[in-house]
Amino acid sequence: MTTLKVCVGSSCHLKGSYDVIEAFKEILKKYDVEDIVDLQASFCLGFCAKGVTVKTEGFDEPTVQKLGEDCLFIHNVNKDNAEELFAKEVYPLLGL
Repeated sequence: MTTLKVCVGSSCHLKGSYDVIEAFKEILKKYDVEDIVDLQASFCLGFCAKGVTVKTEGFDEPTVQKLGEDCLFIHNVNKDNAEELFAKEVYPLLGL
């Protein structure tokens, strides 16, 4: 299962992380991937200047494995660009 962890640390909280979580709830429903993508809040992910940050984990996609990464970070996420970033960065890696 793929996990999206939305940072809710102090800096990201002030930048609207809870709005991002609400946006992702709707996006996961719209793309019908609620059963394969787990949405979670996370304590600070360490990218305060680039927040809101979303950490994605659990991809089996060869592209991610080839990069030698077990996760991806998406920065500067907000409620207005969340769907665009999901469609561009996450959805293609779900292997659907």
